[in-house]
Amino acid sequence: MESVLGVFGIDWHLLFAQGVNFLVLVALLTWLLYKPVLKIVREREAVIAKGVEDAEAAQAKLAEADTEVRSKLVTAETEAERVVATAREAANEEKARIVSDANARAAAALADSEARAKEAAAKALRDSEKEIARLSVLAAEKVLREKAK
Repeated sequence: MESVLGVFGIDWHLLFAQGVNFLVLVALLTWLLYKPVLKIVREREAVIAKGVEDAEAAQAKLAEADTEVRSKLVTAETEAERVVATAREAANEEKARIVSDANARAAAALADSEARAKEAAAKALRDSEKEIARLSVLAAEKVLREKAK
């Protein structure tokens, strides 16, 4: 076998030394490079997994908050409709009261105007009667003076 290895130019001592060097190099690279890199990769995987979990939790919270917002929005719309209905009711009641007051004032003003008109007509009638009586007396006096002349 040595002749076969000699034909190919292989030296056992050199092959053994290169094998030992290779094993030492593999051990050093594993200890100095592979394990630290593997540790960093595992840490990054953990960070990424935590980030994914946090994103899922945030998405669940967002969905929950969205549901809560919609619920509150429906409640607020219902409350707003109730407030508007109450305000309309109060406005209609106030309108009816104002119209009633206005009608009462108009009726009172009309009654007062009619009373004043009747009073003015009565006064005008009295004044007319006085004027007619005065004119009658003057006319009678004039007639009597003319007859007396």
